Amino acid sequence: MTTTTAPYAELQSPPLARRLLSAPTAGPLAALVLACAFFTFTTDTFLSGGNFSLIIQQVMVVGTLAIGQTLIILTAGIDLSCGAVMAFGSITMARLAAEGTVPPLVAVALGLAVCAAFGLANGLLVQLIPLPPFIVTLGMLNVAFALTHIYSDEQTVTDLPGPLTFLGGTFPLGDTDVTYGSVLALALFALFAHLLSRTAWGRHVYALGNGRDAARLNGIRTGRLNVGLYALAGLVYGIAALLLVSRTGVGDPQAGQTDNLDSITAVVLGGTSLFGGRGSVLGSLIGALIVGVFRNGLQLMGVASIYQTLITGVLVILAVTVDQISRKRASR
Repeated sequence: MTTTTAPYAELQSPPLARRLLSAPTAGPLAALVLACAFFTFTTDTFLSGGNFSLIIQQVMVVGTLAIGQTLIILTAGIDLSCGAVMAFGSITMARLAAEGTVPPLVAVALGLAVCAAFGLANGLLVQLIPLPPFIVTLGMLNVAFALTHIYSDEQTVTDLPGPLTFLGGTFPLGDTDVTYGSVLALALFALFAHLLSRTAWGRHVYALGNGRDAARLNGIRTGRLNVGLYALAGLVYGIAALLLVSRTGVGDPQAGQTDNLDSITAVVLGGTSLFGGRGSVLGSLIGALIVGVFRNGLQLMGVASIYQTLITGVLVILAVTVDQISRKRASR
């Protein structure tokens, strides 16, 4: 007797095409492709290696911040202090190096350490007291902002030594000049994408976001993991500070004032859920590129910057709405 039943494996796993379409990054990636296609047909210079290199340079700082922000949002938290922490880290390393207080590489290391310390403080306050991440990081935003202006004396730090601006240098890739900072930012995305998707640590991060109690019952040290994530996010903000200094060539106390919101925008547009447990850093990269492509394309079209901000806000609302609808459908 012959049977016509489908193989067991086919019944258990959906087709590859369906899995790709249901991935959290599928929608953002489609939006990015459509945006690139639109601006390619409406402008003469969008589709060029030089312009794409410029877009990556423009989003590499916010994109790097978005890596740390992703780690926090995956746990159902949020970090409003990232831009201010980055600014303080950039002023720290820039002033120490410019004044010759310590060697440039030591100044960079101290700037990274300062940012990691802010992240650690956030994590300890969130975990041990505990306080809501929104309140803790809002307060830390003001602390970091004030310390930045106090330490800098409201002055921009110039005449930076070579090691601090090295990542702003370029190398040729075909007919396009690519900055070393862009390569570092992309390497960070690749590193954290691997850590979150291919390691036990990454699985623990997602488990923490899906439910602390369940994660604890499964043997995960949720407290240590949560504090460590905030500290690691702070270290990533320090790398963003170095990228900022290398790109601008100065230590600017006014920097980063809206980058916290821009990083959250990139994370949300990339398909990471604000409720935790769902998303990826590659999605955040796509989200950062969406913002960069829209701002670059609209600027090439001569659209005023205020409308660029308007469109970004609409995109964020749409992304959160889609996430909320998908969560409701999944819970049925």
